[in-house]
Amino acid sequence: MAEVDKQSLRLLLGFDYGTKQIGVAVGQPITGSARELCILKAQNGVPDWQKVEALIKEWQPDAIVVGLPLNMDGTPSDMSERAEKFARRLNGRFNLPVFTHDERLTTYAAKGERLQQGQTGGYRQRPVDALAAALLLQGWLEENSPG
Repeated sequence: MAEVDKQSLRLLLGFDYGTKQIGVAVGQPITGSARELCILKAQNGVPDWQKVEALIKEWQPDAIVVGLPLNMDGTPSDMSERAEKFARRLNGRFNLPVFTHDERLTTYAAKGERLQQGQTGGYRQRPVDALAAALLLQGWLEENSPG
């Protein structure tokens, strides 16, 4: 994939890839912030591509960031390969630059954040995938901010 001038990006979508659901967040480099958007259901890691397309048409991102679930020692996990395949499919389908970002501990951090907000368990009813997507996108923005 061609190199992209990260300074020219105005809006990004972040995806926290999972086999049952995929968290989605939106972020802006100019503010350096990201927020939860939604959760997409997935069947064995395959999303409803029409819903992904609808999000891309609605938000018109300049690029996409997909979380890369690495092992704690930094080596690729079984899910890393699937997340990279998902990233390649996003790039191929929508012809947008797609970056991957280390997402270690984002789900843990998202659960911690929800715990501080008073949520105790119940993550099936109130999943944290979109918040995890926002945290990984926030991390990418911080790592790639100018200056």
